[in-house]
Amino acid sequence: MAFAGMSLTELLKLLAPLIVAEVALKIYCLVSLARTEPRALPRWAWALIILVVSGLGSIAYLIFGRKRD
Repeated sequence: MAFAGMSLTELLKLLAPLIVAEVALKIYCLVSLARTEPRALPRWAWALIILVVSGLGSIAYLIFGRKRD
C-alpha cells in the first residue's frame, strides 16, 4: 500500500489541496445556486446534493442544474 509508511501529518499535507479545492467548489456552487433559479430540481434539492454528495454533487449541479447564459 502506498500510504502505509506515511504519518497522518504527511497524509494531510498530501490531501490538503484536494480538500481546499472541494470546499471552494462547494462554496462556488452554493453561491451560484443562491443567485440563480436552478433547472431540473428545486433549490433545496440541489443544495442537499451539493453538500452531501462529495465532489460529484457540485459537478452535477454545474452540468445539469445551472442555467446557461
